[in-house]
Amino acid sequence: MLDLFKETNSNLPPISSDDLNDADVIKEIKALKERILPKHLVLGHHYQSNQIIQFADEIGDSLALAKKAASISKPYITFCGVHFMAETADMLTRDDQQVVLPDLNAGCSMADMANREQVDKAWSFFQASTSKKITPITYINCTASLKAFVGKNGGAICTSSNAKKIIEWAFKQGEKLLFFPDQHLGRNTCFDMGIPLDEMVVFNPNMLNGGLTPEQIDKAKVILWYGYCSVHQGFTAEQVNQFKADRPDVNVIVHPECSFEVVQAAHDAGSTSYIIDKIKDAPAGSKFAVGTEINLVNRLAEQFTDKEIISLSPYQCLCTTMYRVRPRWLLASLQAIEKDKPINVIRVPKEIREPSLIALERMLSIS
Repeated sequence: MLDLFKETNSNLPPISSDDLNDADVIKEIKALKERILPKHLVLGHHYQSNQIIQFADEIGDSLALAKKAASISKPYITFCGVHFMAETADMLTRDDQQVVLPDLNAGCSMADMANREQVDKAWSFFQASTSKKITPITYINCTASLKAFVGKNGGAICTSSNAKKIIEWAFKQGEKLLFFPDQHLGRNTCFDMGIPLDEMVVFNPNMLNGGLTPEQIDKAKVILWYGYCSVHQGFTAEQVNQFKADRPDVNVIVHPECSFEVVQAAHDAGSTSYIIDKIKDAPAGSKFAVGTEINLVNRLAEQFTDKEIISLSPYQCLCTTMYRVRPRWLLASLQAIEKDKPINVIRVPKEIREPSLIALERMLSIS
C-alpha cells in the first residue's frame, strides 16, 4: 500500500556520510539542520528515540503533528514517525509543501492488519447481513485508503483522545458501529460508554466471513476488527496485578490500546496526551507504572525527576517500526532537502486524499 504514496525519486540513495561515525552523524545533522532551518521543519512522534527527538522542532502524537505541519508555511516537513502519520500530514498540508519520511520501511503493524481489499469485502458481507445502518469509524492509525473508505461511507476518523466523542456521534447516525483497525481501543471505549461485551463481536479478516455468521452481525451493536498494537498487546493483567500486590503505592496507568483485561485491572487509562498530563500534574513523590511505549516512558522519567516513573512491563516495549527512523536516515533526508531534491516524499493521490479529508474534517468538527 505504501508504494501508492511515494514519488519516483523516493528510494534512499547511498548516504554520503557512510564514512562518519555515529557521533559525527549527530554533529552533521545539527549543522545541516541550522542551514536549512528557514525552509524546513522536523516533527518527532512521542515514540521516537532520544537520538531523533533531540532534532525535533515539535514533539507530539500523530494528529497534533500533522496539524502543526498544516499550520506552517515552510516547504519541507520531515516527519519522524511512521508512514500513516506522514500520509495524514501530506493530506492536511498545501500542495506546494512536501512531507518526507526518513525511512519508507517505517510502518505500523496495526495499520497493516486492515487493508482496503479486506475492508471492502467485509463491508459487503456486513451490508448483506443486516438491514440496520452501520457507521464505520477508523482509528487514525491506518492507511489513507482506509480513511478514504470511511469518508465515502459516512463515517469518521478518531484518535485515542476523542474516540468516545466520535463513537457517540456514530451512534446518532445509525444503530451499529464498525470500528477498525484496533479492536482494543474500540472495545475499551465502547465498554466505558456502557455497551456490554456481549453486544460486541470481533471480525477476523483471516477467517471465512471473519469467523462470524450473518445472525451475529445482525445482533451485534459493535463490530470490532481483529487488529492490535504489537507494543500495547505486550502488557498483561498479571503485570498490573503484580504491581498492585508488590507496590500498592504505585499508580498503574495504561494506554487504551492495551487489552480489555489490562485496562480493567489498571488504576487509570488514557491516550498518550492524557498519560503525559496526568504525570505532569501529579504531585512530587508520585509513583507510576506506565503501560505504553518505552521511549516515552523513559523520557517522562527523565523529565519529571521528582516522581518515580517506570514501565509496567519488565521487558523492552519498543515500537520497532518507529525505531527504523535512525539518525543516518534523517541525515540523508536533510542532505537531499538542502539540495532541493527531497527523497522519500509522501504523496497521497487525489482520489484517496479527497474522501480521506472528508473523514478527517468530520472528526475535527465533532471533537
